[in-house]
Amino acid sequence: MVAPASFENVIGGRRVPARSGAILESVDPSTGAVWATVPRSDDIDVAAAVDAARAAFEERWRPVPALARAGHLRALAETIRANAKELAELETRDNGRIIVETTLFDLPACTEMLHYFAGAADKISGDTVQIAPASFNFTLREPIGVVGIIVPWNAPLSIACAKLGAALAAGNTVVLKPAEQASCSLLRLGELLDDAGVPPGVVNVVSGLGEEAGDALVRDPRVGRISFTGSTDTARVISARAAASLTRLHFELGGKSANIVFEDADLDAAAYGVTAMSVFTGNAGQTCIAGSRILVHESIADEMVERIAAHAGGVVLGPPLEDATTMGPIVSAEQFERVRSYIGLGQEEGAELLIGGRSGSDLFADGSPLARGYYVEPTLLRAPHTDLRVCQEEIFGPVAAVIPFRDDDHALALANGTRYGLAAGVWTQRLDRAHRFVRDLQVGAVWVNTYRKIHWAMPFGGVKDSGYGRDSGMESVLENTQLKTSWIEIG
Repeated sequence: MVAPASFENVIGGRRVPARSGAILESVDPSTGAVWATVPRSDDIDVAAAVDAARAAFEERWRPVPALARAGHLRALAETIRANAKELAELETRDNGRIIVETTLFDLPACTEMLHYFAGAADKISGDTVQIAPASFNFTLREPIGVVGIIVPWNAPLSIACAKLGAALAAGNTVVLKPAEQASCSLLRLGELLDDAGVPPGVVNVVSGLGEEAGDALVRDPRVGRISFTGSTDTARVISARAAASLTRLHFELGGKSANIVFEDADLDAAAYGVTAMSVFTGNAGQTCIAGSRILVHESIADEMVERIAAHAGGVVLGPPLEDATTMGPIVSAEQFERVRSYIGLGQEEGAELLIGGRSGSDLFADGSPLARGYYVEPTLLRAPHTDLRVCQEEIFGPVAAVIPFRDDDHALALANGTRYGLAAGVWTQRLDRAHRFVRDLQVGAVWVNTYRKIHWAMPFGGVKDSGYGRDSGMESVLENTQLKTSWIEIG
């Protein structure tokens, strides 16, 4: 029997275990078997990481000219490129996202976004303000100091690189806390920082439970900003914890996004968009922008269901490290049971099961190691109305509900009828309709005739219970700075 791989924290440029010696087991979600261990860090480990980050900020990073910081970011980008195969395999093994996606999309994105933020490092500027002839008035943008970054398990590397790139370009140092379900790829990235020439302590990676390591990071008054991607409920806890020190907060949270398909849409493109691009994805719909509410004009509802079913029938569940697999497992036993419970709940509330619904051992032959994995097949429910919990609550799995609508006003009311406001998709050939929905949808991102397109040059984030602040784009760099005003009397 092969011993599990072992990973350690990276604090002040050194690999170290948790001070207590405690570990967490990382489970391969495709088989349910333990494949690695990571440190179960506590407040002592987090304090050491913040110490290292604070010292590095004052001594090694804040004094560095912007172009030199940019050079470090580019070196890190190329180090990731050189180790992309290993990092992609670690991430896939850890969270079940298929290797095709981690290899072809996530890792190249990490490299390119760090190059983007390197280019942004010397573009941070203030303003001059003309007030009176006898004064010179201007503003400066300065780094905040230590930034705490807490990332989820569905796309650890790409989410972390977006946050890291913005924070480092702005001149901050970082303590990064991965999700306990999928820490290995980011702990390995921490080991590669030295290869990239990143000064010790500029980036520190500490794994552990959210209620232990994450809580300690949020409560440390020396941390000037927390950037968190995760659930809305956890964000509320973070808000309460951070209130004592008035820590700046950035939240990219959950969603219950609508894909709105009109009668004039290209139905083939729409069917692909609301399935493979949206909720029946390589990581089994475990994405905050999953378009899990499929709103379809009543005149084409049956036709769209047929097309969706055809796409779902082509999904290949299997080992996520094999290229032929098009959908991997749910990340953990806990999340697996949560997704399964919603399928049952939807039917209890009156939704009709149209396709899918099976999970776990029902999907694989007896004796297959995958029978112990956390697999859920693509599942579509027809909801009689939008008050059902499956239409209001984030499921975070390959489960969607189709809901017919009568006209544009009805579609808009349904789309806006949740507490979330992260994203939406609109499928139509009418330009006037597209512009109206872009304007009136209460979300942070709208896609028209496409879905789930994200780029590091475009700000991304939500409204309402989906959070505030933005990842990516120059906006995210500026949010990692603080503004200083100066007034100089000149005569």
